[in-house]
Amino acid sequence: MLSFKLRSLPRERESAGPLRVLVTGAGGSIGRYFVESVSMDVEMRLMVHNPDGIEELEEYGEVVCGDLLDRKVVRSACEGMQAVLHLAADPSPDADWESLLPSNIESTYNLLAAAVEAGCGKVLYASSIHAISGYPAGVQVKTSDPVNPGDLYGATKCFGEALGRYFSTQKGLAFYALRIGAFQPVEAPLQGKSIAHAHGFVSRRDLQQLIELCLKDNKLEFAILQALSANTFNRMDISSAEELLGYSPQDDFFELHPVLRKAGISTEVIAHNESDD
Repeated sequence: MLSFKLRSLPRERESAGPLRVLVTGAGGSIGRYFVESVSMDVEMRLMVHNPDGIEELEEYGEVVCGDLLDRKVVRSACEGMQAVLHLAADPSPDADWESLLPSNIESTYNLLAAAVEAGCGKVLYASSIHAISGYPAGVQVKTSDPVNPGDLYGATKCFGEALGRYFSTQKGLAFYALRIGAFQPVEAPLQGKSIAHAHGFVSRRDLQQLIELCLKDNKLEFAILQALSANTFNRMDISSAEELLGYSPQDDFFELHPVLRKAGISTEVIAHNESDD
């Protein structure tokens, strides 16, 4: 099954002014980096759940403090926006169902429904590498492979991807599911303390590049995109993002890590599909 769908006709921008973007979870690590580092012309509305630290965000855009479970609040936040970067969620792989249901499932539905009602044409959804973490170690997962979550958190991200496909196919919403790996500063591998994230590393600047490419794109109606850096071995195949959007990641955990750089790691991966070479 294709993990993307192209528009029959490219979507035209409403105006030549800045792209109006709502960022949910703007106070989190990815959200904060995005709003501080964005290089394209955007006008941002920043949605946070906790009022702590609002003052630090106000220089980047209008800040809205609200709960994604409140549909009126979400609808108001989407009003006048052209795109949404949906980062808000319970990010813990160890989270229990009582937290995941409202934070990752009900909130995502509310956000997508509000975006459609408000006429917002595009949503970028922060999915996760955990959506496919149930595959055996050493298997490189393609975007066309079935989802295979290794925990309940990953299962909620699979739900978000499926919900996005529904809203894209049935409601006309452009939906980009970014399966984000271990989001870290480029300095993290240089410390040489751990190789736990070597195959799932995405540097801040590489994820920023991919997010901006999605915001600029007008060709895709739906896409699952695997957001990792150009690591010598990647848990997820990133070729779809490269081919569809021109994604060109700069960083490689294996080259940055002082021990792995000297180890001469092989790039051979284990095939898990009988049709693979």
